[in-house]
Amino acid sequence: MSEATKNSILPQQWTSPCWNHCTHKYSALTQLPWRVFCKKGCGADGDTWEECVDSCDHICYKDPVFKDQKWSAYIDRSPGVPSYSEECFHACVSGCGFKFDVPEKTVEECQPNRPKLPPPPPTAKKSPAEHLATQAPSDDDNIPSISA
Repeated sequence: MSEATKNSILPQQWTSPCWNHCTHKYSALTQLPWRVFCKKGCGADGDTWEECVDSCDHICYKDPVFKDQKWSAYIDRSPGVPSYSEECFHACVSGCGFKFDVPEKTVEECQPNRPKLPPPPPTAKKSPAEHLATQAPSDDDNIPSISA
């Protein structure tokens, strides 16, 4: 590589176009984990869109590492909370979509190969009076307040 060529390489050329796509799509500080998983989609094994999506499914969801044993935090590879796994999957698939030049609409419609979790049961809201009645008195309640 000539000296002129070395000096003409721009920073955006230092990484793959797919990684640049992920960096721009998930540019907010709060989106850093999703940027990482998008880049995992860029580098996922597989020669087809379907194989890449399957890789994202394995990357982002908790599966037992050992057969017939429940997963543990020590051997888990996924981001954790179910909603995080879903966000991880969509970020990863975004990288796959860019890698295989899949239309954005197809990427957005792609769903993980997992059953949907049922919504959490509704919680009964207590009125303020009920809430106060359920609180146990603390020792601080017996100390007189001295305020000026």
